[in-house]
Amino acid sequence: MSSSLCNDRGITLVESVVAIMIVSIGLMGLLSMQPNALKTTSKTDHLGRAAMILGEELANKELELMNPCNSITTGTAAPRVVNTSGQATATEGDLPMTVTTTTTLVATNVWRVTVQVSWPPLNATGIKESIVVTRQANFRFGCT
Repeated sequence: MSSSLCNDRGITLVESVVAIMIVSIGLMGLLSMQPNALKTTSKTDHLGRAAMILGEELANKELELMNPCNSITTGTAAPRVVNTSGQATATEGDLPMTVTTTTTLVATNVWRVTVQVSWPPLNATGIKESIVVTRQANFRFGCT
């Protein structure tokens, strides 16, 4: 056996350094994406909470308009602030969202309700959705 066969086995120092550099570059790339991932997570959390508030507001306004016993005021209601926790007063980590509701008469006994939910200063435009609501004679509650 020659001594050259023994020298062909194992990892050299140069190979080890190159491998460590490649792994380091990969890890730095992953770590550089972390802040963007946190921002995206925060945005989706805010959008999800705003969508929940928007849906509740549309459903409540729809129920109010469907009942022939209720008198309807058209126009834009004064914006109100809703805390994402659902509590009347803000708690730690709460994000106050501004809810603006506009009701317009489209035809006799037909209204369009538009709700916009925003969370300034992070998102001043927020999200917006509209529904069309008609009176329902069978949906009479609380009438005398």
